[in-house]
Amino acid sequence: MLRTPAGERRLDILEWLKEPARHFPPQRRADPVEDGVPAAAVAAKLGVRREVADTHLALLTGLGLLRATRIRRRLYYRRDEMRIAEVARMFEKGW
Repeated sequence: MLRTPAGERRLDILEWLKEPARHFPPQRRADPVEDGVPAAAVAAKLGVRREVADTHLALLTGLGLLRATRIRRRLYYRRDEMRIAEVARMFEKGW
């Protein structure tokens, strides 16, 4: 899943969300570090339509690597550090 061109984009998203304040513009209604980043900001950074970004974000959320928080009518995405560490340990063990 992460070894395809689309997987590279997903890895980019995970990397950017490590330091969201550095990679995304400030938001009016949410703190990028505490609340996350909206799909529209991820789409703009990737240079793709929002629907494409939504697909990547939904997959990463489904895997448990991201958490989504609804603020008003938008979903904001941030990394789930505990789950990412768990997955990294599985790969280290040769899973």
